[in-house]
Amino acid sequence: MLSRLIGKFLVLVAIIYSCGSSSKDDNPLADDTIQILFLGNSLTYFNDLPSLVAQKAKEQNVNIKTEMIAFPNYALEDHWNDGKVQKQMKTGKYKYLVIQQGPSSQEYGRETLFEYGAKLKQLCDQNNAELVYFMVWPSQTYYYTFDGVIKNHRDAAIENDAILCPVGEVWKAHFDETEDFSYYGSDGFHPSQQGSEVAAEVIVETLFNWQ
Repeated sequence: MLSRLIGKFLVLVAIIYSCGSSSKDDNPLADDTIQILFLGNSLTYFNDLPSLVAQKAKEQNVNIKTEMIAFPNYALEDHWNDGKVQKQMKTGKYKYLVIQQGPSSQEYGRETLFEYGAKLKQLCDQNNAELVYFMVWPSQTYYYTFDGVIKNHRDAAIENDAILCPVGEVWKAHFDETEDFSYYGSDGFHPSQQGSEVAAEVIVETLFNWQ
């Protein structure tokens, strides 16, 4: 069922991605090693998502190396103001910059996704990298905001000509179909191991198998 859900959303991702200018002239699978920088907070570093992405990619014979800049409660604005991501991206070694902040269903979160996504997109363009939005999810307490989370991430990805990994959307489809909320951890917000593995699978499928 998971592969069917991912396939459904990757059709939408391909449509969004094809609408942009896209500088991805080369097939990423042709590279010996693809370097990815993850930028986020605890939704990224819980269960070491970058390592799970590397494992899932290896299963598809894609060699990647991941690095992570992630701190508790950080938004894209915080990362930008810290300056670490600018320094890392200027090395020119990354193919993808995968960005993540909190659910962002409210207006301020939406504005941050757009404004700092645009800054990070420019940074990517200057360093021959692709910007990737990692769509997350709301807590179970605020489940009713899920549609806003999805919309704001989709809109920001389109506006900033970025790739969208629709993790939250895949989660919601699974929840709505099965009423199984095991992708959430014990606190009802951070991902369980299973939830992080699903996130990793969506990211890998989006980056390497959407064509």
